[in-house]
Amino acid sequence: MKTRIFIIVAFLLACGSPSFAQEDSVVTLPTITVTSTADVPSVVNSALDRTFPDAFNLSWYKYDKDYLARFIQNDMDHNALFKKNGVLKYDVSFGYESNLPEDVLQMVQASYPDHKITRTFRVQEGGRDIWVVNLESINNYVIARVEQDQLEEVQRFNKS
Repeated sequence: MKTRIFIIVAFLLACGSPSFAQEDSVVTLPTITVTSTADVPSVVNSALDRTFPDAFNLSWYKYDKDYLARFIQNDMDHNALFKKNGVLKYDVSFGYESNLPEDVLQMVQASYPDHKITRTFRVQEGGRDIWVVNLESINNYVIARVEQDQLEEVQRFNKS
């Protein structure tokens, strides 16, 4: 359950949802049903093999009319959602500082020299490639987003 919440939050933060611009707004997501399944159409399984050839520890889940693949590739946990025709809707992967591309790492370190990178998330959706980076310093936590060589601070929390 926590993983699904992190996926949804990371996805919404990465996509720059305008609902985060207003602090008083409440976003209600539609109800979804996730069930474990072993019956995955061959077109979906083939799409996973083509898109993520080095995937291992694979688990499939039925996600409404789509199929969610949870697996590990390149030292990152992935959650990839495929349509029933095999089209990849999105891939959210979870990693650490070592998983960041060098240019993204340098950009984050230059903007936050006194912060430590604690966790990274990569969202690939609709041709977009977005990195969400969690940082921590002595005084605060920061969530930053990097897309197309642009770094944006999404949220900052002061430590108590």
